[in-house]
Amino acid sequence: MRVLVVEDNRDICENIAAYLEKHGYLMDFAYDGISAMHLALTNPFDVIVLDLMLPRMDGLNFCQKLRIDAQVETPVLMLTARDTLDDKLKGFEAGADDYLVKPFALQELHARLQALYKRSRGKATNLLTVGDLTMNRSTLEVHRAGQRIDLAPAGMRLLQRLMEAAPSVVARDDLETLLWADERPDGDALRSHMYKLRQAVDRPFDSALIHTVHRIGYRIAEEAE
Repeated sequence: MRVLVVEDNRDICENIAAYLEKHGYLMDFAYDGISAMHLALTNPFDVIVLDLMLPRMDGLNFCQKLRIDAQVETPVLMLTARDTLDDKLKGFEAGADDYLVKPFALQELHARLQALYKRSRGKATNLLTVGDLTMNRSTLEVHRAGQRIDLAPAGMRLLQRLMEAAPSVVARDDLETLLWADERPDGDALRSHMYKLRQAVDRPFDSALIHTVHRIGYRIAEEAE
């Protein structure tokens, strides 16, 4: 799961990161509302953890702009020291999906993020499609032009991440973290995995779907930009 944490208290960010990264989360951080908005509009996050009191743009304004102006439906967990009913109602009216009051237990944050993720996945179709390539997220079956494609676990994880982000670029660093977390192998092991993925997904067919974005990462789309 990829999570954007928007919080200006860096100690809290470090505590959240230390706990959630152990559970396989990919973490991004923003320390003010403007920076957070840029990240939220240019990256495919699964959940956003949003502090209410932020410099440059507070959490309520951020959430409203995200929902109304940008039409982004990424689940938002509002994180704040304000615990009155009126404060909570304002958060939900702004577009928050859940509300967690500081101080909080990291185990509860983890549980709430999992619930939001599962709820949002349930709203979405299990079938990912890019051109004539499909992946069923429930069965992990991959087909292209009606032909079944068998992939190793690493290739399956890479392809799912690329298809979920399509047509956006997924950074090399994100893909390496997805496969190896903090224990990355020596050499360019990612390139080897991407080569094998291309051999399965692209080589037997007339057109390539997987494209390299030089010095940045990879994307999957019907046409390279």
